[in-house]
Amino acid sequence: MSETTKLRVGVQSARELELEVDEPEAVKKALEAAMASGDPVVWLTDTRGHQFGIVVDKLVFVEVEYAKGKPGVGFAAQP
Repeated sequence: MSETTKLRVGVQSARELELEVDEPEAVKKALEAAMASGDPVVWLTDTRGHQFGIVVDKLVFVEVEYAKGKPGVGFAAQP
């Protein structure tokens, strides 16, 4: 019996895709390069190894939220 692979495809809508990545700067550069070269699709891999193909001309925005470290315990001020 062969293994199955899940494939989820989104079609034009007002939805957002959220990925957890280890190297946000590399992702930004990949997106910028795809836009500059006119590539129709850019492939990104998240921290779990899942791959996502993103249609470049359908991008509206990209938000990068950098990790701020572990949350504190108790009432100490956060840095």
